Amino acid sequence: MGERNPHLVERLQGFGTTIFTEMSVLAARTGAINLGQGFPDADGPDEVLEAAVAAIRAGHNQYPPGTGIPALRRAVADHQQRFYGLEVDPDTEVLVAAGASEAIAAAMLALVEPGDEVVVFEPYFDHYATSIALAGGRRRVVRLQEPDLHFDVADLEAVIGPDTRLILLNSPHNPTGKVFDAEELGHIAALAIEHDLLVVTDEVYEHLIFDGLPHLPLASLPDMAERTLTISSAGKSFGFTGWKIGWAHGPAELVSAVLVAKQSLTYVSGGPFQHAVVTALGLGDAYFAELADDLQDRRDLFCAGLEAAGFGSHPPSGTYFATADIRPLGYEDGVEFCLALPERCGVVAVPSGVFYDDEVAGRHLVRFAFCKQPEVLTEAVERLATLAPGRGAR
Repeated sequence: MGERNPHLVERLQGFGTTIFTEMSVLAARTGAINLGQGFPDADGPDEVLEAAVAAIRAGHNQYPPGTGIPALRRAVADHQQRFYGLEVDPDTEVLVAAGASEAIAAAMLALVEPGDEVVVFEPYFDHYATSIALAGGRRRVVRLQEPDLHFDVADLEAVIGPDTRLILLNSPHNPTGKVFDAEELGHIAALAIEHDLLVVTDEVYEHLIFDGLPHLPLASLPDMAERTLTISSAGKSFGFTGWKIGWAHGPAELVSAVLVAKQSLTYVSGGPFQHAVVTALGLGDAYFAELADDLQDRRDLFCAGLEAAGFGSHPPSGTYFATADIRPLGYEDGVEFCLALPERCGVVAVPSGVFYDDEVAGRHLVRFAFCKQPEVLTEAVERLATLAPGRGAR
């Protein structure tokens, strides 16, 4: 959390520069391998790149429609039908945003009144906390318990009260890599229905799932489509994080509410890139299968390296993040560990404590991004191995 700024509104006090920016600056300054911020070190498919170039040359360089170009809204609807059997009206139930981050922020601003409570699973992506605060909402957390990252249904029931407005769910889950299964999603759905809650789901890692596990959108469960806003983006599935093309879909009234807030944020974004993402969403099944298989290989390479280096490793079921326990190496404080890591061995990670309300809960954990080339990951784990007792400077 940041220091107090006398010019910042009270509801945002305590929020400073994100940890991802801080650690990326540290990586640049030290020349360390940046496994902190989650972005790949190679571009996505050539045909998608060429589609962006073609869109620029075709003159798609002015404001696109406020809800997104019709072809992309149709492509999102087709994608949801193709992979999950969801029926989505591209004309009234899809909204294109400047990445999933804007869609999440717009959803909080549009759907949460000051004083409303938003339930999130902890640890949580730090953008959620800021977005809830922007809306004047209050965050209520449900802990994912180590080591298997389950949650206690009683804990979820306990945080739902008369002021609860919605549940914000991320699956596959950043930072842990947990994939919520059908039973867990069923418990969440049942409570949302019982208490008449909305649910906003962040599904940006939907195609980055390993070991044959399925992705199950909450909106596909009985009676959930009418109360769920589903958010995803092109950044993670196609490797173009800098394009910032995301989307949300849900019931028409829910989407139109979010549009009211979204149009006062960026209004629109990335006209040519929207055209290119149409091509991306239409890629064949082989692309999506190879994407998951390739990333699973990188997960296995990196997590095996972490274990060999002496970390307590938590191989993820999805995303491109791996959480590691630093205590077996003789360390306790993840912030101190990560700040010193670039100088110690030339690698950057993120302290997981920043993803908890109670930073002590995740104090011993750090998060690495393994969405890098295999040779980069190999070099990183060789450097991390020098941290093991007797192998390098402490």
